[in-house]
Amino acid sequence: MHRILALSAVLTLASLAPAQAHVVIAPAEAPAGGFQVLRFSVGHGCSGKATTAITLQVPASVTSVHPQPKPGWTLSMEHPKDAPDRVSAVTWRGALPADEFDEFLLEVHLPAEPGRLAFPAIQTCGAETVRWSGESGALPAPVVVLDAGDSAPPPQPGTLPRS
Repeated sequence: MHRILALSAVLTLASLAPAQAHVVIAPAEAPAGGFQVLRFSVGHGCSGKATTAITLQVPASVTSVHPQPKPGWTLSMEHPKDAPDRVSAVTWRGALPADEFDEFLLEVHLPAEPGRLAFPAIQTCGAETVRWSGESGALPAPVVVLDAGDSAPPPQPGTLPRS
């Protein structure tokens, strides 16, 4: 009986916490030095409000960035003043209802060094902003793990395997 009451209390407290949408990256692993399409999934809005913008911060070690446009959304890219050819952030602005999910895609050229590569994300829901930038915990940044892969040359953007 005490276990049932304790479980009921935990579930009640958990339901009172504000809902937060995680920004998740796929694939979670990719070959270092290759071109890769990264999918950033937004699970739902912030505290019941629609998502109105998603900004993905691009690590300096990523040398090429090509975002996929989304119908009904505007797309913008930021460039550092000291490196105007580099993309430092990509932002999509539109409307994603709080109870729906969507994906935002980037084709990138990943760095040659194996390791963890974080893409901090900023989710805007009207006046509310959620920064997915932590290393762990409640607000982790989306991370792709770069592995050494095999000795085959990395695929080039826009090429499809031939059978």
